[in-house]
Amino acid sequence: MISRSDFEKIDIRVGTILEAVPFPKAQKPAYQLTIDFGKLGIKKSSAQITALYQPERLAGRQVIAIVNFPPKQIANFFSECLVLGVYAEDGNVVLLQPDRKVINGSRIG
Repeated sequence: MISRSDFEKIDIRVGTILEAVPFPKAQKPAYQLTIDFGKLGIKKSSAQITALYQPERLAGRQVIAIVNFPPKQIANFFSECLVLGVYAEDGNVVLLQPDRKVINGSRIG
């Protein structure tokens, strides 16, 4: 069990994907995402979502991500946030997103 104060340390925000491109240098199939978090700025993320999503259809989609992890280097790329998803029964990741458009940078809590 974690405390409420532990949960409050996690900064979870909504952002809009500006661009998604294949990431051939990743060990597992992934995309490099560029995400607009409003006042928090633009952040990059590596996401293993290639099974269910095509890069050209991701631009404009809002996603939910943890934005206060330290950057993680993956090959020659620095992932600055962790995009959240649900592992489906087949192991593929289904992205979490708000059910209606909200302001980029809105906090989840």
